[in-house]
Amino acid sequence: MNKSELINAMAAESGLSKTDAKKALDAFVSAVTNAMKEGDKVALVGFGTFSVSERAGRTGINPATKQPIEIPAKKVVKFKPGAELELE
Repeated sequence: MNKSELINAMAAESGLSKTDAKKALDAFVSAVTNAMKEGDKVALVGFGTFSVSERAGRTGINPATKQPIEIPAKKVVKFKPGAELELE
């Protein structure tokens, strides 16, 4: 599902117009992104939790040249699905 399909599904489920559904989705993404940049968790009960994790720097190998390279430390986003989120 891409963004426009998600907007269409949100509009159909909520009874909102597609324009309002797009605004709601953009606001949600913006709010989650800002919270993650501040290092906060975003927990949606029944859906899941978005969190930020530090990935340590490490030494890797360039597959083309087989030379070792340094991979810098960085922050990554993790998502842990909630217990009520079932796919069956």
